Amino acid sequence: MDNSFNHFDADGNAVMVDVSEKSPTVRVAVAEGTIRLTPPILAAITGRTAAKGDVLGVARVAGIMATKRTGDLIPLCHPLMLSHSAIDFTILEEECAVRATCTVKLTGKTGVEMEALTGVSVALLTIYDMCKALDKGMEITDLHLVHKEGGKSGSYDRA
Repeated sequence: MDNSFNHFDADGNAVMVDVSEKSPTVRVAVAEGTIRLTPPILAAITGRTAAKGDVLGVARVAGIMATKRTGDLIPLCHPLMLSHSAIDFTILEEECAVRATCTVKLTGKTGVEMEALTGVSVALLTIYDMCKALDKGMEITDLHLVHKEGGKSGSYDRA
């Protein structure tokens, strides 16, 4: 594995990586993160009684939209034509938390790890936004890449 940073040129200037010589491959990335809540917030989410509406439904759409706009948010990311983007939620009753998982896919010359991480981040931030009137002490945590495949560097699975 090449451990050098590839977003800098020989003079140390920030650059977008040139992927023009790469061959398109199927690329997949999965990322996840968690938001820790109070019991009343978790009950409002699962019971669909939050004042702003269907929290997880809105967060799902926000996360998907974010994956498509990652190149507008992260300065050196390539704008990508995604073929699949999904956000799934797992209710963690014992931890009083919600885990968001984002899966992104395309056939292209660069990976989709940043898109998956951005999708999870925005989904969790949307949950926070929709529930902050109940309690501002929610904690977004454990944001990480779970899996990636495709491209020259091959597959990665978090240990």
